[in-house]
Amino acid sequence: MRIILIGPPGAGKGTQCQRLIELLKVPHLSTGEMLRAEVRDRTPAGLEAATYMDQGQLVPDQLIVGMVNRRLQASDCRGGCLLDGFPRTLPQAEILDDLLERRAMCVDGVIELAVPRDELVRRMLARKREDDDPEIFANRIASFEVQTAPLLDYYSRQGKLASIDGLGTADEIFERVQTAVKRFARAARGL
Repeated sequence: MRIILIGPPGAGKGTQCQRLIELLKVPHLSTGEMLRAEVRDRTPAGLEAATYMDQGQLVPDQLIVGMVNRRLQASDCRGGCLLDGFPRTLPQAEILDDLLERRAMCVDGVIELAVPRDELVRRMLARKREDDDPEIFANRIASFEVQTAPLLDYYSRQGKLASIDGLGTADEIFERVQTAVKRFARAARGL
């Protein structure tokens, strides 16, 4: 299965991703982790990406799409993957659909972790990650709301969106996620 996990910064995507990859036995394609590795390793793409990331802006499509496309071609992704942080914009979603269609594949489902803004800020203050400067974090949330939120309508129109309440314990949220995955699996089998 190919599943996309969408949610604003601080929604708990990392926690749910770890559980999902164990459940589905597919690779986790986290563009955030890929980008941080590129920046840490000071690759040309990483240096370019850092100029955007430092301002809390989205990294340009050509950098992200190239990185994701290379990863999707890897043999371990043939049976599916969990996409985290991509697509973030409507053009990226359309590009992803095209890339997968060329391989006779598709996105099987999209899970949105819905969390109110005040809870996101509370979580950011509690986790103390070095890239969680309050001003940059606010920019990341605003970027999500403007650029990523339209994806929800895009995937909803395709019948592939499951909006999950992202409040509660990690176990409670994962139960909701598993229900969505079961629905996606039934739809993929045409049931």
